[in-house]
Amino acid sequence: MLTESLIVSAILFLIGTFGVLVRRNAIIMFLCIELQLNAANLSFVALSRYMGIDGQVFVFFVLTVAAAEAAVGLAIIISIFRHYQTVNVDNFNLLKW
Repeated sequence: MLTESLIVSAILFLIGTFGVLVRRNAIIMFLCIELQLNAANLSFVALSRYMGIDGQVFVFFVLTVAAAEAAVGLAIIISIFRHYQTVNVDNFNLLKW
């Protein structure tokens, strides 16, 4: 069971990484980052069965950070959309240094 969970977690993480690297839509990139966080959560829960409850505690904190990230990230994406009328990351450079 542990091996299958870790394989699914790795596949989800790779899908998320591929989505961030390939897609240019900010909302899709944001969802792919969330997919990566959920893949990490799955591996924490899978390993917590053998390593102790600490993995599940980490999942709680990751979910808390992900909820805050979702609120702030979507607010930034909405603000950029209102200014540029697009969420394609190639069309704006507002957040570059």
